[in-house]
Amino acid sequence: MSHTDRRTFLQKSLAAGAVAASGASFSSFANAMRPGKRLEVAAVRFGTMADVGENGGSHLGHVISKVAGPLKTTVMLLKDGELRTCIVCFDGALPLKYTKKMISRELGMALENIVIFTSHNHSGAPTGGTTVPGENFYNVDRNDPKYDAPLTPFGQRVFAELTASVRRLPGMLEPVSVWHAEGTEGRITYNRKGRRADGSTYFMREEDRVLIDKDFNGDIDRQAPVVVFRNDRDKAVAALVQFTGHPVTSYKPEDPVVFGEWPQIATDIVARELANGGEPVPVGFLQGCCGDVNSKEMFTGGVERATEFGEMLGESYVKALQDLRLSERDGMSFTVESVPVPCGPLPSLGILKDEIAEMHDFIKRADAGREDTLDCVGLNFPRALSPKYRGALVKSILPWSEWALDLRKTGRADTVLKSVDLPTHVFRIGDVGIIGMQCEPFQGIGRRMRELSPTALTIPCGYANGSQGYFTDSANTGDREYMSSFYRYTSFRPPFKAPAGDVVADRAVQILRQS
Repeated sequence: MSHTDRRTFLQKSLAAGAVAASGASFSSFANAMRPGKRLEVAAVRFGTMADVGENGGSHLGHVISKVAGPLKTTVMLLKDGELRTCIVCFDGALPLKYTKKMISRELGMALENIVIFTSHNHSGAPTGGTTVPGENFYNVDRNDPKYDAPLTPFGQRVFAELTASVRRLPGMLEPVSVWHAEGTEGRITYNRKGRRADGSTYFMREEDRVLIDKDFNGDIDRQAPVVVFRNDRDKAVAALVQFTGHPVTSYKPEDPVVFGEWPQIATDIVARELANGGEPVPVGFLQGCCGDVNSKEMFTGGVERATEFGEMLGESYVKALQDLRLSERDGMSFTVESVPVPCGPLPSLGILKDEIAEMHDFIKRADAGREDTLDCVGLNFPRALSPKYRGALVKSILPWSEWALDLRKTGRADTVLKSVDLPTHVFRIGDVGIIGMQCEPFQGIGRRMRELSPTALTIPCGYANGSQGYFTDSANTGDREYMSSFYRYTSFRPPFKAPAGDVVADRAVQILRQS
């Protein structure tokens, strides 16, 4: 379908209205509403503008050069009797401690019942709130006051609007039923984990992808689920959507642009579709298990192409709305549990020495501006990044190898962590299971959840209340490319060992079965 055709399709769909799209009449809806325990929902969505010249989150200190639109936040309160949870969905990265403490204070809610989901949009704007670089990627106690830092000017604006929105939610609660559907979308993402003839793996950048085929997808998750909450008047009051893929089409690390990327575009399309001629409905985006999945045209697509991708995904959601089904089950359950993910041994003394020497040589060549700086210790870098930026990425992993070498030299290698506790948030909302993990999970973890889950629709998500970096499934554990060996960017975590993140899938499914 061409760009013009997509716009025509969406315009026609929007004109048709949400009632026709769902195939639901008021009478059928009312008849399906059962007495007894009832879920209540309230939601607000707003956008916040960043400023040109603010911190761009670059490894080399580049500032924001362009603001293509606001970053949007959806905050949603869910209530089932005495149980209350709060979901926040944001186009960037919110300051976790600030946000959770504020919501807890305003709503009188336990901190663990607040879950902040981010789209993992790489074209965001820093909000501040911590002195730990890459806040969510490091094994530190982020509740320690020594890591507190002021919010950025953009963060202050987001936080003020979020606080005002949270205060409105209790008075907006209304009973709802849960409707769900699952669409499909296979045009905008690709599997970014490549495998060479010798069995080694690499990060498939855009320049590698197009060498295979300009439309190459590989092994991707195509599920595009939609969950809609409707009140007694058959009106949608809020919705959640999910898809799997790093939003990096407009991302330019050395020329930062602020844009909500394709998740925001698609979410806004659903918001208008469900409005039925009224105000757009608050819709939150949940990111899937995209550890090994990118959107196409990383570093090269730009804002216009990311917008087109969002229209494609929005089109898929609109089609799914035509098949909405009412949940047979009422109400909500919620559990948060830390699941231990097993770790393996450190590399040998000889490997560590060789890799440190290779890193020092790479950094020296990168700082000199040499273009032959594309591969180092299993990592590979795109030509779209400058040599200096590539060198900064390798400098980031050098401390881990020096730490591991010191442990090997001093006979303390067996003192490293034996497992990493992964906070896992499990919702059962009507017939829908939503599993939020505090990491960047590989697709295999989400697929295992869907395969084993008892719910009619299961939605596995990463980036819930931050991220501890990439967590591999069993099949992808032990490889050396960026995602599978992300432990080298942590302070300081050993490699995972099989079954790795599969244990999280198994435990989350157990919780769903018991809910």
